[in-house]
Order: sequence, then C-alpha cells, then structure tokens
Amino acid sequence: MQKGLEIEAMRESAGSIVNVLKSLANTDRLIILCHLAKQELNVSQIEELTQIFQPTLSQQLMMLRKSNVVATRREGKQIFYSISDPKLRVVLTTLYENYCPNI
Repeated sequence: MQKGLEIEAMRESAGSIVNVLKSLANTDRLIILCHLAKQELNVSQIEELTQIFQPTLSQQLMMLRKSNVVATRREGKQIFYSISDPKLRVVLTTLYENYCPNI
C-alpha cells in the first residue's frame, strides 16, 4: 500500500515540476526569470534589462503569473515581480552559472 502513496506524491511533484519547466521553455520567459532570480523588479525595470517590449513583455509576465512561477506586489501604480519559489531561484542560478558563465 505504501507504494501507491509514493507514486501519488511523485505525480503531484512531477506536475509542479512540469509547470516550472514549461515556464522555462521560452526564451523571453527564461530571460525574465534569470533577472528576477537576482532581485525583485517592476515592469519598467524588466523591460529595460531584458529589452523585451510591450505587448510581448505583458504577455510573458501574464503567463508566469498564471503558472504561479512569479509573485507580484503592488506599490502605488507599480507592480513588482519576484520568483515565488526559492527552489526555482536555485534552478535558475544553476542554469545561469552553467550556461552563461561569461556574461
């Protein structure tokens, strides 16, 4: 009976992991997430750092919000974005260190 519980827990975890990997499987979203792994940013800052312009930036941020990969915080008219899961920050840092060492 224990095996059945194990596989259910694995399926739940796998679902979460697939959700995160889908978010990473887009160039613009990956670039956005790499910047957010370093610090919380507002939309203007993300646009400046990534050179991803409207409406593409809004569309990608919406996708990241829907998948619960990023968290938002409102300060007046500004919306700030951050990575919602510390484990994702570790993944992004590892990817950056291995694939972007000279940047």
